Amino acid sequence: MEMIRIIRLLLSVGILCQVCDSEVKCRNDNGVEVDWYIVYKFPKKTGDSLSYLYMDESTNGWRRSSKTIDSNSGALANTLKPLLDFYVTQTEGFGYLLYNDQPPDQFKPPASSFGHSKGVVMLDRQTGVWLSHSTPKFPAYRERNFWPNNGNTNAQTFMCVTFSYDQFKEIGLQLKYIHAHSYDHSIPTTFHKDLRCVAQRECRPRNKPWIRKTLLTSIRGHTFTSFAKYGRFKDDLYSGLIAPDLNQALYVKSWGSMRGPLPSNCSIPHHVFNVKTVNLARKTFPDTVDHSKWCVTSDSRWTCIADMNRERSQMERGGGAICINDPVVGSAFNALITNYEKCSSPRHGL
Repeated sequence: MEMIRIIRLLLSVGILCQVCDSEVKCRNDNGVEVDWYIVYKFPKKTGDSLSYLYMDESTNGWRRSSKTIDSNSGALANTLKPLLDFYVTQTEGFGYLLYNDQPPDQFKPPASSFGHSKGVVMLDRQTGVWLSHSTPKFPAYRERNFWPNNGNTNAQTFMCVTFSYDQFKEIGLQLKYIHAHSYDHSIPTTFHKDLRCVAQRECRPRNKPWIRKTLLTSIRGHTFTSFAKYGRFKDDLYSGLIAPDLNQALYVKSWGSMRGPLPSNCSIPHHVFNVKTVNLARKTFPDTVDHSKWCVTSDSRWTCIADMNRERSQMERGGGAICINDPVVGSAFNALITNYEKCSSPRHGL
C-alpha cells in the first residue's frame, strides 16, 4: 500500500509539473503568467492610440500600462509568444485557431452567415488560452509584428483566460454555436475534435436550441460563464440571452457607427441600455470611436467581454460573450460609463 501511495504521489507531481512547464498561458506586461486579464485600448482621438489600461485579479481594478499595445514585451505579445514562436519552430504538440469576421487582408471577407466574432485559441496538452477581442485583422497573418495598423484608430477590448486542456472541448462547442470564421489554424489530429471542426469551418448547429451556455473553470479555479448564440436564434445577444439569464439590467458598450442600431430596451423585465460615452483615465470619448464590445450589470456583479454589437443585422448572426462574476471588475467597468441612452418610454424598447 505504501508503494502504491508513493507511485500516485509521483504521478500527481509529474502532472503538476507538466502544467507548470506549459508556456501557453495568459501573461501580463512582465511576462508573468496570470489566470486572466482584461485590456482596454485607447482610441486615436485621445492622443493615446497605442496605450491601454490593464486589469487582472491582482490589480484591484484598472492600471495604466507602461507598454504600448503593439509592444513586443506587452501583455498581448507575451501571451502570443508561443504562437509567434510556432511560426518558426513548428513545435510539436501545440495547436492554435485564429478567427475573425474581418480577417487580415490576405483573406477574402467571410460570408455573413459566419459569426460576428474575433478571437485567438492556443493550447498544448496541459494548458491553453482563449483570447476574445474586438480588433479587425488581429493578429496579423503569421508575422511577429502581430498588431495591425487598422487597430490604432478605435478603442478595443481584449479578455484572456488561461484554461486547462480539458476545457477546450467545451470552448470548441461554444465556437461551433458562434460559427466562428477561422482564417488560420493548426490543430493536431489528436486534439479535441470540436476545435478541429471549427478550425476547418466544417461544423455548425443543426438543431434547436440555437443558444448555448456553459461554465468554464480557469486554471486557478475561477468560474467564467460563456454565452453563445447561432444566427438562427434571431435575437439580440444582450436583451435576448444575457440579461434574462443574469436577471439584471445591462449597460452595453458596442460600436457606435452602425447602419441599424438597436435602441435601449425597456420593454423587457431587465432593461438593456446602450452606453454612449466612456472615460478611460480621465479621457472621455464617444462610442463612434470605440469598437469595444462589453456589458456590465447594474449591480456590478457581472462583466462580459463580448463579440457583438447591438445592431439589427447582428440579430441574425452568431456571437457570444465571456462573463466574469467579480464585483471589483464590475465596479471598474461601471465607473467608465459617463453617458448612456435612456429609453424613450419605459414601455418601449425594441
